Amino acid sequence: MNSSLQAAALRYAARGWHVFPVAVNGKIAAIKEWEQRATTDPDRITRCWAQAPYNIGIACGPSDLVVIDLDRPKLGQQPPAEWQISGVNDGFDAFAFLCEREDQPLPVLTHTVITGRKGTHLYFTHPAGEQLRNTSGTSGRGLGWLIDTRAHGGYVLGAGSVVNGRTYQTLHEEEQLLTLPGWLAERLTPAPLPEPKQVTVAPVADRRGRYLNAAVASQVESVEQAGSGEKNIKLFASAVALGQLVAGGSLQEHEVISLLTQAAFRAYGANRFPAREVSRTIASGLKTGAKRPRMVSA
Repeated sequence: MNSSLQAAALRYAARGWHVFPVAVNGKIAAIKEWEQRATTDPDRITRCWAQAPYNIGIACGPSDLVVIDLDRPKLGQQPPAEWQISGVNDGFDAFAFLCEREDQPLPVLTHTVITGRKGTHLYFTHPAGEQLRNTSGTSGRGLGWLIDTRAHGGYVLGAGSVVNGRTYQTLHEEEQLLTLPGWLAERLTPAPLPEPKQVTVAPVADRRGRYLNAAVASQVESVEQAGSGEKNIKLFASAVALGQLVAGGSLQEHEVISLLTQAAFRAYGANRFPAREVSRTIASGLKTGAKRPRMVSA
C-alpha cells in the first residue's frame, strides 16, 4: 500500500500538484500548515510516504487548481426547497441542471476522480484574474446543492487514497486540464472587501526602536513585493519572523496583525484580497513564531 500511494503522490508532484500527507484511511491533514508545506519535491515525498500509507492531499491553491466536488446525499438527506427539482438527485445532477439553466456545456472532459462515496471531483486549471476560494453547497457564493468547490485554502484527496476502506479512483486521466469556464469563475468570485483599517506603529528613536522599525518595515515590504504564487508563503514567513518578536515582548500582536493584513491587502489588490485565508495564515505564522521568542535588548 505504501508503495502505490507513494507512486501516486510522485505522479501528482510531476504534474506540478503540491501534495502532503493525510491521515491513513481518513481525510484530515497529517501535518500542520499543510498548505505551506505541501510540496512537489520527489525526495521529500519519497521519505514521507515511506513512513506510512498516508492518503494523498493535493493543495489546490499552490497547485493552481479549482476542483468541483459533486457529492451524493447521505442517507435521508433532502435538498432545500429551491433544489427540489425533478431529476436532481445528487450533486452531479445539480451541476448538470445548473449548466443547462445557464445554457452552458457540461465541462466533464477534464481530469476526473470518483470518490469513495461515489461522488465526482472535476479538476480545472485556476483561471487568470481573481483568486478563488472554497465554497460549500448553497451557502454564500456556492453553486448549489451538494456542489462544493476547492481552490485557495482548500485541498482534495488524490486518487489512490482510501477512506473507510473505499478507494478514490481516476475516471478520466486527462493530462491537459480544462481551465475553469469563465461563467463559473464569475459565479465563484468573492465580492471585494473594504480595505483594512489603517494602523501605524509610532517610530522609536533609540537603538532598539530603530531595529524594530527596520524589522517591521522589512517584513511588510517582503509581503507587498511577493510575486504571483508566493504571496501566502511570504506572508506566513513574515508572520513567523514578527511573531518571534511578539513572543519576546518587543511588539504588540494586534499591531503586527494589522500591519501584515494591510500589506497583504496591497499585495493582492482590493478585488482579490482573500481575507479569511490571510487571517488564517497570519495566525498560523504568529503561533509558529511564538515557539522561538526573540528578545531585543535596549
